[in-house]
Amino acid sequence: VVEESNLVEGVIVDKERVHPGMPSEIKDAKIALVNAPLEVKETEMDAEITITDPAQMQAFIEQEEKMVKDMVDKVVAAGANVLFAQKGIDDLAQHYLSKAGVLAVRRVKKSDIEKLSRATGANVITNLDDLTEDDLGIAGTVEERKISGDDMIFVEECSSAKSVTLFVRGSTKHIVDEIVRAIEDAIGVVAATVEDDQVVAGGGAPEIAMAKKLKDYAESISGREQLAVNAFAEALEIVPKTLAENAGLDSIDSLVDLRAAQEDSFYMGLDVFTGEVADMKEAGVIEPKRVKKQAIQSASEAAEMILRIDDVIASSGGADDMPMDPGMGGGMPPMM
Repeated sequence: VVEESNLVEGVIVDKERVHPGMPSEIKDAKIALVNAPLEVKETEMDAEITITDPAQMQAFIEQEEKMVKDMVDKVVAAGANVLFAQKGIDDLAQHYLSKAGVLAVRRVKKSDIEKLSRATGANVITNLDDLTEDDLGIAGTVEERKISGDDMIFVEECSSAKSVTLFVRGSTKHIVDEIVRAIEDAIGVVAATVEDDQVVAGGGAPEIAMAKKLKDYAESISGREQLAVNAFAEALEIVPKTLAENAGLDSIDSLVDLRAAQEDSFYMGLDVFTGEVADMKEAGVIEPKRVKKQAIQSASEAAEMILRIDDVIASSGGADDMPMDPGMGGGMPPMM
């Protein structure tokens, strides 16, 4: 099921058509986005109307129908065949929209309306009187599909979409959550790369190179400082070591091979797919410099914080485990 995940050049709305008589699919969609109700407005004050003639009642009903039909006519006159309304759509309006062949969706979230606007180029209209053909968005296909028992509206094939959707599928919620987390991390990494325009080789190559330089530097100093520098170098080598272990390789052999390969090039790292040492630059395995720098900086700060701790207070198991102060007796022995 995970393989069915895909990129939608548009927006997926977790809603359904308001009327079963409406078409479930529209090709060459002209989309209207409306932040206004398609229903008769209620009065802002309580009022009572006395009807003395049945004809008066019929006149009221006909007037309401005319008001609703006028709203629908404005949508149709603008050339829209798909309508996304942020507010409600009256039952009568649903009927007229269905007769006009318009696919309509009501009570769409504001965030989804904004995404639809970016994807289709449609303007969000707050008054139907202002709706014109220029305000409509364009999409190749708008279709209602049933996904895992739920109806959803797919707005696809948006030629100049500024908002797209990653449709993630999975057999369980846990798997879907993990995929989403991985995608969000990947997007963050790509964003950091584009913003900084600086990358380093992956596969543990920079860690091995830095560890080697630090070990060479450690030989030029003495005392406890040398121990600290060597410890930092060994900590850096944990990254390629962990990569090797996760790939099912022997971590010691991999570290030895990496150190030897780095004599020729700093770009040599561990290819976890082949299990061999390779040029990470040629293989296209890179990481943003910002992410690598932040990881080392955060680890260093955590280590410094731990080293500054002067003492540790162990948690006791309860009152019975607490030591007694000097001079406090254990009480009188039991009477026989």
